Amino acid sequence: MLGICVMVALCVGVVAQETEEPVSYTCTDGYEYDTVRQACKDIDECVIVPDACKGGMQCYNHFGGYLCLPRNAQIFVSSEDEQQPVEQDPPNPPVPPTLLERRAMRCSPGFTLDEHNCRDIDECTMGRHTCSPDQICYNTRGSFLCHCQPGYQKSGDLCVDRDECLLSHYCMHRCVNTPGSYYCECNSGYQLASNNHSCVDVNECQVSQPCQHQCYNLMGSFICQCNQGFELAPDSVSCLDIDECAFSSYMCQYTCVNSPGEYSCTCPEGYQLHGTRMCQDINECETGHECSEEEMCWNYFGGYRCYPSNPCQEPYVRTSENRCVCQSTSGCRGLPQSIVYKYMSIHSERAIPADIFQIQATNIYPNTHNTFRIRAGNDGGEFFLRRSSNVSAMLVLIKSLEGPLELIVDLEMLTHHTVTNYRTSSLLRLTIVVGPYAF
Repeated sequence: MLGICVMVALCVGVVAQETEEPVSYTCTDGYEYDTVRQACKDIDECVIVPDACKGGMQCYNHFGGYLCLPRNAQIFVSSEDEQQPVEQDPPNPPVPPTLLERRAMRCSPGFTLDEHNCRDIDECTMGRHTCSPDQICYNTRGSFLCHCQPGYQKSGDLCVDRDECLLSHYCMHRCVNTPGSYYCECNSGYQLASNNHSCVDVNECQVSQPCQHQCYNLMGSFICQCNQGFELAPDSVSCLDIDECAFSSYMCQYTCVNSPGEYSCTCPEGYQLHGTRMCQDINECETGHECSEEEMCWNYFGGYRCYPSNPCQEPYVRTSENRCVCQSTSGCRGLPQSIVYKYMSIHSERAIPADIFQIQATNIYPNTHNTFRIRAGNDGGEFFLRRSSNVSAMLVLIKSLEGPLELIVDLEMLTHHTVTNYRTSSLLRLTIVVGPYAF
């Protein structure tokens, strides 16, 4: 801690002897003459001198001068007990000036003489200053100062705009200079806080609801998302329908129908949707048909057909549900002994080659040899009959068929009795219905 001892300075009054010459009164530096008290009094420089101390120092007045000390300094003033001043003859009391003496008194520039002493002239109030209209006049002791308006600074005798944006503007994002001032701006997605300097995020999702579907706020921005079945448009806020049907021809087994935000699969007549994309044949013979009592309903892929319940024609007689036998020896000469009626359905454009039907002897006799052939219905060469064994053969599809189509193929089994040299034949009449679709 800094301690300063200040000795009390004595005021020395100099009194002029009355002579016929004009009398003047002077005081030592740091004092001024008080005409009322007729004595010299101390001048408080800390009051009258603007910014007497710099750098954060504290101004302390004392007799005849002043000190600039740290603000935490302690001041010790010596008392009469500690130090006695040197005894001097008291000065003669000043004598009030006469009228003639007052006329001879002169005041420093900036002061004017009143009844007793020199008084400061307020140039700012009296309009005796040289400040320009855009400046502010401040009166000082014996003079005046011209200050610039807030936001301006001196450049010679002129006041020019002070660019706060080049100095410490405290703007969080951007500073915009204006004549005599400035203001702050925020980047896109932000707005000024209440202090007009900071920037806070704007929740666009609550303020403007820019997204067509879903909005998610981000710092300084936002992002839009679309519901399922939609995609974001080039403007990043709108949502466009996704045409799922255009992705692939395998989206649906039959027909794909696009709709806003989704798609659906449909099936042709005779089919029903199985799951979300597959088509399943409807068995009309179970769900409802228009066959008569004399007919049987037979279902195929994509529809049904009505066939006679008794397909046997003269000279054949029905012996079972689908078997006809010729019992007349004379009437059946040259004809197959029996005819069996079978029905089957295949998909359109079925992959080839494909085993589609097996023919097999129902009765097996010793000393017999069986051969198999396609007797009728293969004019286009669509089928091939492959012999599997002495009692069976496989009908093979060797040409792709496109429906809807109905084919009747007669498969004949020729039996040769090797002992008796007896020959006989039986026929399987196969009705093949090709569905209209590949499913």
